[in-house]
Amino acid sequence: MKYQKNITFESLKKRISSYITDEKELNLISKAYKFAEEKHFGQKRLTGDDYIIHPLNVAYILTSIKADADTLSAALLHDVIEMCGVKEEEIEKKFGKNIASLVKGVTTLNRLNFSGDSEAVINNQRKILVGLSEDVRVIIIKLADRLNNLQTMYVLSPEKQKETAKETLDILTPIADRLGINSIKQDLEEYCLRYLKPDEYYDIVEKLNATKAERDEAVRKMIEAVDDLLNKHGIKHETKGRSKSIYSIYKKLDKGKRFSDIYDLLALRIYVDTEQECYQALGIIHSKFKPKPKRFKDYIAMPKTNMYQSLHTTVFGVDGQLYEIQIRTYDMDKVAEYGIASHWSYKEKGSNVKAAMQNDMEKKLQFFRTIMDLKNTEEDPEKFVNTVKEEVFHNTIYVFTPKGDVIELPKGATPVDFAYKVHSSVGDRTSGAIVNSNMVPLDYELHNEDIVKIITNNKSPSREWLKFVKTTQAKNKIKAYFNKANKQENLKKGEDILIKELKKNKISSAEFFEEENSKKLLAELKFNSFEELYIALGSSKLTAEAVIAANNRQLPSKEEKVLEKIKGKEKREFSNSLIRVPGINDIKVNLAMCCCPVPMDKIIGYITKGYGITVHRIECPNVAKLDERLIKVEWNKTNEKVPTNILIKSNLESNVIIDVVSKANNNEITVSSFNNHRMKDSNTLELTVLVKDKEQLDKFITSLEMINNIISVEREMK
Repeated sequence: MKYQKNITFESLKKRISSYITDEKELNLISKAYKFAEEKHFGQKRLTGDDYIIHPLNVAYILTSIKADADTLSAALLHDVIEMCGVKEEEIEKKFGKNIASLVKGVTTLNRLNFSGDSEAVINNQRKILVGLSEDVRVIIIKLADRLNNLQTMYVLSPEKQKETAKETLDILTPIADRLGINSIKQDLEEYCLRYLKPDEYYDIVEKLNATKAERDEAVRKMIEAVDDLLNKHGIKHETKGRSKSIYSIYKKLDKGKRFSDIYDLLALRIYVDTEQECYQALGIIHSKFKPKPKRFKDYIAMPKTNMYQSLHTTVFGVDGQLYEIQIRTYDMDKVAEYGIASHWSYKEKGSNVKAAMQNDMEKKLQFFRTIMDLKNTEEDPEKFVNTVKEEVFHNTIYVFTPKGDVIELPKGATPVDFAYKVHSSVGDRTSGAIVNSNMVPLDYELHNEDIVKIITNNKSPSREWLKFVKTTQAKNKIKAYFNKANKQENLKKGEDILIKELKKNKISSAEFFEEENSKKLLAELKFNSFEELYIALGSSKLTAEAVIAANNRQLPSKEEKVLEKIKGKEKREFSNSLIRVPGINDIKVNLAMCCCPVPMDKIIGYITKGYGITVHRIECPNVAKLDERLIKVEWNKTNEKVPTNILIKSNLESNVIIDVVSKANNNEITVSSFNNHRMKDSNTLELTVLVKDKEQLDKFITSLEMINNIISVEREMK
């Protein structure tokens, strides 16, 4: 397609109206143009043209593949974010989320630089490749944008021309091929060749021009002969001459062929209505014109992965010259020229075009899924790009599942690669493979059109597979399996090592794993969790002695713990009428919240610094091993009620709160507060009650234990 230097919106709209007739869609495109024209007003390109000429040309190119209204609108708007400072939110408000997303996607791609060899640039290549999988229309607009840039690249330096042309051939034209957009692909290739190899390009053009009249006459005679033949047999058809692309001629010359040996310079394309007529036309032509051996290809029965379908044959035609003939239906031709874009439909109003396209892409265009698989498994940017170029763009084979689904693999792939392509779990459990009804070893090299069946069991992958698998996906999945297995093994090993070391050093597990101590310990050792610490111990990256040493630096003394427990919120002051300290009058007395003693409990006093005496139950672990600063205390006879805490464990499906409160009322006990904690297999009710003495409390606990669904009741000890 030629550059439209004097293009206007009216000429663009005329082309669009040839296939889009919905007034609402046409108004949307007009609105996008007016917005873009306003925002680009006053801006110029390096060619000296008004900037709006560029988005108009991009949209014009997209009409050649009958792009939908959203895509055309996004094409007109594709530079307003980068060139005019328009916010994505403004585009979304005026044109909707879908168009805004397309414009943002193209803007992101346009900001990336593919040229060079630095790691940063390779990362950008990775981004562009992965970006393909988000919405196929973003890359279609990008292809049209690049084509128009190539059309006006004569204003750039020779170095920049070559850089852009190489980048286009390496990255964008293979993508256009995979998308099946042949019309844009051919234009991209020819412009690139013109800038990369100008001598070769113009040499081919000159030779084609020199032989044009002769070739046109030969093709005319062959068309006449074919038309007469098919008409005699009642085949309704249309025949056209087909010019060979300059780039494809260059590729053949580059492989050592002479210009005179390129026999498919004479080419015809025949269009019929049905698939059956394709084969009928082929048979009729072969009955008259002898086919050249090994030059027949049936892409109807075996379509390419970009959905291309056609019959190809080369025959000795009029005057004994070789002619390449393609036979296809009109629908097949639409797909051949437009590729994935041929699935835009305007027949069903209200249809979700994007969903239809992406659904078809998911079924028939494995390229996108391949890109995503590589993104999710390959971490190194340079490896990623090399893998994409090797596995996706070149040396590809196509094999089948027993159900007939096509699986795309790199040349040299094995049944294990196939298995991981189907699913990770299939790959992990592979035990054997059957190819074309024959049992084969797992390192067998697959070939085009092989039918592969994978045999699975509950076994695990083998490290030996890493020696012969071809795809990066399979290699990474196998490595990930063993990394996970090693992780679990080291986790258990590390936990055992630590527990043994704690016992060896006579360190209480309760103290060691106490929340505050755990946080400080993990922070000092620079781990986020004990799971990470165990793995480090199990893999010998950390010693148990280092963990104990760090713990000894963090663990507070017994006295520090007791002082912490009895200060601030964890103290409750009572009058001396409740507690008597023999030999001492008028002293502040507190009941410890860690063990919540009640009258008739055996108790002991602890002399605190600044808080008087804190009273603990004699069995309280916070004072059990302390000798200093302990003092004898006794209960006074009083009717004063004191708080204490009990823990009630019940079945998961039950709700015992009402029964508990009822029992409390029956025993003249006041429920002060409660918290319900749902555990994995049970509920735990934490209850604070006011009681006269231990006798009343014990009676209450006994009554609770008799309630159905209550598993256990105990006094809380913190």
